[in-house]
Amino acid sequence: MRVSGVLRLLALIFAIVTTWMFIRSYMSFSMKTIRLPRWLASPTKEIQVKKYKCGLIKPCPANYFAFKICSGAANVVGPTMCFEDRMIMSPVKNNVGRGLNIALVNGTTGAVLGQKAFDMYSGDVMHLVKFLKEIPGGALVLVASYDDPGTKMNDESRKLFSDLGSSYAKQLGFRDSWVFIGAKDLRGKSPFEQFLKNSPDTNKYEGWPELLEMEGCMPPKPF
Repeated sequence: MRVSGVLRLLALIFAIVTTWMFIRSYMSFSMKTIRLPRWLASPTKEIQVKKYKCGLIKPCPANYFAFKICSGAANVVGPTMCFEDRMIMSPVKNNVGRGLNIALVNGTTGAVLGQKAFDMYSGDVMHLVKFLKEIPGGALVLVASYDDPGTKMNDESRKLFSDLGSSYAKQLGFRDSWVFIGAKDLRGKSPFEQFLKNSPDTNKYEGWPELLEMEGCMPPKPF
């Protein structure tokens, strides 16, 4: 019995030692051969793109004004106007409306002089005409359309916008998309203008063209 007991004890010790050596060698092998993917081995580093004034991806040169103007999207999302990192008009500010959204900015200092929305579907176009006639000298005129900017346009309002440097005011119509920056008594045409005609063949939305986005830098008194 004693010999049998000793043999059993030795067999148990042998089994324990063998198992321990196997586990140790297996773990050592795994650590040497298994490599975790980088995304598991270390925390992911977030890539942040630096934004500048008005969300531009590049800074403007010294003494230049940064701007970004977006027209409205159909009759759902209103337009936005940013100038020198100041949001002048936007749905969040609750100061935009159907038709034409216009802001006036001092062309030398960049100070905001005022802003107003004009309903060009069922409003009185003469309110717009009066506003355009009273624009002070040296002021920049920022314009963004929303929903319908052209139904109430008449010859007088089209001419006033053309005198501000617009190339498309004469053809602006029902549900067109338009963004524009002009100035009082401008000689020639403004380089800051985009226009999309309402057309079933090219519209992005049902009944409306794609929204327009215009951004960049301009020097004081750019015209």
